[in-house]
Amino acid sequence: MPRRAPTSRGKSLFGEAAPEAKSAAAAAAYRINIDGASRGNPGPAAYGVVIRDASGSVVTKLKKYIGRFTNNVAEYYSLIAAMDYAQSHGARAIRIESDSELLVKQMRGFYKVKSADLQPLYERAQKMSKTFDSFGIDHVYREQNREADALANEALDEVEGKPANPAAAAKPNAPDSTGRRRIPARFRGGVLYLLEDVGLPDGTVVEVSIFPLQKRESS
Repeated sequence: MPRRAPTSRGKSLFGEAAPEAKSAAAAAAYRINIDGASRGNPGPAAYGVVIRDASGSVVTKLKKYIGRFTNNVAEYYSLIAAMDYAQSHGARAIRIESDSELLVKQMRGFYKVKSADLQPLYERAQKMSKTFDSFGIDHVYREQNREADALANEALDEVEGKPANPAAAAKPNAPDSTGRRRIPARFRGGVLYLLEDVGLPDGTVVEVSIFPLQKRESS
Protein backbone atom coordinates (compact mmCIF):
# COMPACT_ATOMS: atom_id res chain seq x y z
CA MET A 1 0.00 0.00 0.00
CA PRO A 2 1.56 3.36 -1.01
CA ARG A 3 2.76 5.61 1.77
CA ARG A 4 0.88 8.85 2.26
CA ALA A 5 2.81 12.09 2.48
CA PRO A 6 1.95 14.48 5.30
CA THR A 7 -0.76 16.96 4.40
CA SER A 8 0.33 19.87 6.58
CA ARG A 9 3.65 21.62 7.00
CA GLY A 10 4.96 24.57 8.93
CA LYS A 11 7.47 27.15 7.84
CA SER A 12 10.74 25.73 6.59
CA LEU A 13 13.69 26.61 4.45
CA PHE A 14 11.86 25.00 1.56
CA GLY A 15 8.82 27.28 1.60
CA GLU A 16 5.76 28.34 3.52
CA ALA A 17 2.97 25.96 4.49
CA ALA A 18 0.91 25.37 1.35
CA PRO A 19 -2.90 25.32 1.20
CA GLU A 20 -4.69 22.02 0.87
CA ALA A 21 -5.09 20.69 -2.65
CA LYS A 22 -8.59 20.79 -4.10
CA SER A 23 -8.48 17.08 -4.91
CA ALA A 24 -5.95 14.31 -5.35
CA ALA A 25 -7.00 13.93 -8.98
CA ALA A 26 -6.35 17.61 -9.72
CA ALA A 27 -2.81 17.30 -8.37
CA ALA A 28 -2.11 13.86 -9.83
CA ALA A 29 0.59 14.93 -12.29
CA TYR A 30 2.89 17.95 -12.12
CA ARG A 31 5.46 19.32 -14.58
CA ILE A 32 7.93 21.38 -12.57
CA ASN A 33 10.68 23.79 -13.60
CA ILE A 34 13.34 24.44 -10.98
CA ASP A 35 16.40 26.69 -10.69
CA GLY A 36 18.91 27.83 -8.10
CA ALA A 37 20.98 31.01 -8.10
CA SER A 38 24.04 32.16 -6.15
CA ARG A 39 25.69 35.57 -6.41
CA GLY A 40 29.33 34.90 -5.61
CA ASN A 41 29.28 31.09 -5.69
CA PRO A 42 29.35 30.77 -2.75
CA GLY A 43 27.30 33.82 -1.93
CA PRO A 44 23.71 34.88 -1.34
CA ALA A 45 21.59 32.07 -2.78
CA ALA A 46 17.94 31.42 -3.58
CA TYR A 47 15.72 29.09 -5.57
CA GLY A 48 12.76 29.43 -7.90
CA VAL A 49 10.13 26.80 -8.76
CA VAL A 50 7.27 26.86 -11.28
CA ILE A 51 4.70 24.07 -10.95
CA ARG A 52 2.21 23.20 -13.70
CA ASP A 53 -0.56 20.62 -13.74
CA ALA A 54 -1.10 18.00 -16.44
CA SER A 55 -2.88 20.53 -18.68
CA GLY A 56 0.07 22.96 -18.53
CA SER A 57 -1.66 25.53 -16.30
CA VAL A 58 0.50 27.10 -13.59
CA VAL A 59 -0.48 25.72 -10.17
CA THR A 60 1.91 27.83 -8.11
CA LYS A 61 5.28 29.58 -8.11
CA LEU A 62 7.79 29.31 -5.26
CA LYS A 63 10.82 31.45 -4.47
CA LYS A 64 12.96 31.67 -1.36
CA TYR A 65 16.26 33.07 -0.14
CA ILE A 66 18.19 30.26 1.57
CA GLY A 67 21.38 31.92 2.85
CA ARG A 68 24.98 31.80 1.66
CA PHE A 69 25.59 28.75 -0.53
CA THR A 70 26.97 27.66 -3.88
CA ASN A 71 24.84 27.54 -7.01
CA ASN A 72 24.81 23.72 -6.94
CA VAL A 73 23.49 23.68 -3.38
CA ALA A 74 20.76 26.12 -4.41
CA GLU A 75 19.83 23.81 -7.31
CA TYR A 76 19.27 20.94 -4.87
CA TYR A 77 17.21 23.15 -2.59
CA SER A 78 14.96 23.97 -5.54
CA LEU A 79 14.50 20.28 -6.30
CA ILE A 80 13.68 19.41 -2.69
CA ALA A 81 11.27 22.35 -2.42
CA ALA A 82 9.48 21.19 -5.57
CA MET A 83 9.11 17.62 -4.30
CA ASP A 84 8.09 18.86 -0.86
CA TYR A 85 5.24 20.85 -2.42
CA ALA A 86 4.18 17.93 -4.64
CA GLN A 87 4.16 15.52 -1.69
CA SER A 88 2.09 17.84 0.49
CA HIS A 89 -0.50 18.15 -2.29
CA GLY A 90 -0.86 14.44 -2.93
CA ALA A 91 0.84 14.36 -6.34
CA ARG A 92 1.83 10.83 -7.32
CA ALA A 93 3.57 11.63 -10.62
CA ILE A 94 5.99 14.50 -11.30
CA ARG A 95 8.36 15.49 -14.09
CA ILE A 96 11.19 17.86 -13.15
CA GLU A 97 12.95 20.14 -15.65
CA SER A 98 16.26 21.79 -14.72
CA ASP A 99 19.00 23.59 -16.63
CA SER A 100 21.63 22.18 -14.22
CA GLU A 101 23.33 19.31 -16.04
CA LEU A 102 25.19 18.36 -12.86
CA LEU A 103 22.00 18.01 -10.81
CA VAL A 104 20.18 16.03 -13.49
CA LYS A 105 23.06 13.61 -14.14
CA GLN A 106 23.65 13.07 -10.43
CA MET A 107 19.97 12.33 -9.81
CA ARG A 108 19.91 9.94 -12.79
CA GLY A 109 23.04 8.14 -11.61
CA PHE A 110 25.40 9.24 -14.38
CA TYR A 111 27.60 11.39 -12.11
CA LYS A 112 28.87 10.56 -8.62
CA VAL A 113 28.33 13.10 -5.83
CA LYS A 114 31.80 14.08 -4.61
CA SER A 115 30.92 17.29 -2.76
CA ALA A 116 30.41 16.98 0.99
CA ASP A 117 27.96 19.88 0.80
CA LEU A 118 25.84 18.17 -1.85
CA GLN A 119 25.89 14.63 -0.45
CA PRO A 120 23.18 15.05 2.25
CA LEU A 121 20.99 17.04 -0.14
CA TYR A 122 21.41 14.39 -2.84
CA GLU A 123 20.50 11.61 -0.40
CA ARG A 124 17.42 13.50 0.74
CA ALA A 125 16.35 14.20 -2.84
CA GLN A 126 16.81 10.54 -3.82
CA LYS A 127 14.77 9.38 -0.85
CA MET A 128 11.97 11.83 -1.62
CA SER A 129 11.92 10.91 -5.32
CA LYS A 130 11.20 7.28 -4.44
CA THR A 131 7.96 8.23 -2.67
CA PHE A 132 6.32 9.05 -6.01
CA ASP A 133 4.71 6.45 -8.25
CA SER A 134 6.39 8.17 -11.20
CA PHE A 135 9.40 10.49 -10.99
CA GLY A 136 11.42 11.88 -13.87
CA ILE A 137 14.05 14.60 -14.20
CA ASP A 138 15.26 16.10 -17.48
CA HIS A 139 17.86 18.65 -18.53
CA VAL A 140 16.57 21.65 -20.51
CA TYR A 141 18.23 24.71 -22.02
CA ARG A 142 18.29 27.87 -19.95
CA GLU A 143 15.86 29.50 -22.38
CA GLN A 144 13.27 26.90 -21.39
CA ASN A 145 13.80 27.60 -17.71
CA ARG A 146 13.54 31.39 -17.65
CA GLU A 147 10.57 31.61 -15.26
CA ALA A 148 12.25 29.59 -12.52
CA ASP A 149 15.49 31.52 -13.00
CA ALA A 150 13.61 34.83 -12.74
CA LEU A 151 11.95 33.75 -9.48
CA ALA A 152 15.30 32.80 -7.90
CA ASN A 153 16.78 36.17 -8.85
CA GLU A 154 13.68 38.00 -7.60
CA ALA A 155 14.19 36.38 -4.20
CA LEU A 156 17.81 37.59 -4.17
CA ASP A 157 16.82 41.10 -5.27
CA GLU A 158 14.25 41.31 -2.47
CA VAL A 159 16.81 40.35 0.18
CA GLU A 160 19.32 42.84 -1.24
CA GLY A 161 16.65 45.55 -1.22
CA LYS A 162 16.70 46.14 -4.95
CA PRO A 163 13.53 47.73 -6.36
CA ALA A 164 11.26 45.52 -8.42
CA ASN A 165 11.58 45.88 -12.17
CA PRO A 166 8.37 47.63 -13.30
CA ALA A 167 8.75 46.19 -16.78
CA ALA A 168 8.88 42.67 -15.35
CA ALA A 169 5.86 43.34 -13.16
CA ALA A 170 3.77 44.50 -16.11
CA LYS A 171 2.02 41.87 -18.16
CA PRO A 172 4.47 41.12 -20.98
CA ASN A 173 3.46 41.03 -24.61
CA ALA A 174 -0.25 41.66 -24.12
CA PRO A 175 -2.43 40.66 -27.09
CA ASP A 176 -3.29 43.35 -29.63
CA SER A 177 -6.81 44.05 -30.90
CA THR A 178 -6.71 40.89 -33.03
CA GLY A 179 -5.59 38.70 -30.13
CA ARG A 180 -2.07 38.29 -31.51
CA ARG A 181 1.02 38.49 -29.31
CA ARG A 182 4.69 39.05 -30.08
CA ILE A 183 6.90 36.57 -28.19
CA PRO A 184 10.71 36.59 -28.55
CA ALA A 185 12.24 33.23 -29.46
CA ARG A 186 15.61 31.72 -30.30
CA PHE A 187 16.36 29.15 -33.01
CA ARG A 188 18.92 26.55 -31.95
CA GLY A 189 19.70 23.11 -33.32
CA GLY A 190 16.62 23.00 -35.49
CA VAL A 191 14.27 23.90 -32.61
CA LEU A 192 12.54 27.24 -31.94
CA TYR A 193 12.64 28.03 -28.19
CA LEU A 194 10.29 30.66 -26.74
CA LEU A 195 12.09 33.08 -24.44
CA GLU A 196 8.98 33.91 -22.42
CA ASP A 197 6.20 31.80 -20.95
CA VAL A 198 3.09 32.17 -23.12
CA GLY A 199 0.78 30.80 -20.42
CA LEU A 200 -1.00 28.35 -22.72
CA PRO A 201 -1.99 24.76 -21.86
CA ASP A 202 0.03 21.96 -23.42
CA GLY A 203 -1.41 20.89 -26.75
CA THR A 204 -2.63 24.37 -27.72
CA VAL A 205 -2.29 24.94 -31.49
CA VAL A 206 -0.92 28.36 -32.50
CA GLU A 207 0.21 30.06 -35.70
CA VAL A 208 3.81 31.30 -35.75
CA SER A 209 5.09 34.11 -37.97
CA ILE A 210 8.87 34.47 -38.21
CA PHE A 211 10.41 37.96 -38.12
CA PRO A 212 14.19 37.73 -37.51
CA LEU A 213 15.32 40.42 -35.07
CA GLN A 214 18.98 39.97 -35.96
CA LYS A 215 20.10 39.57 -39.56
CA ARG A 216 23.27 37.73 -40.36
CA GLU A 217 25.88 39.83 -42.11
CA SER A 218 26.27 38.86 -45.73
CA SER A 219 29.69 37.45 -46.57
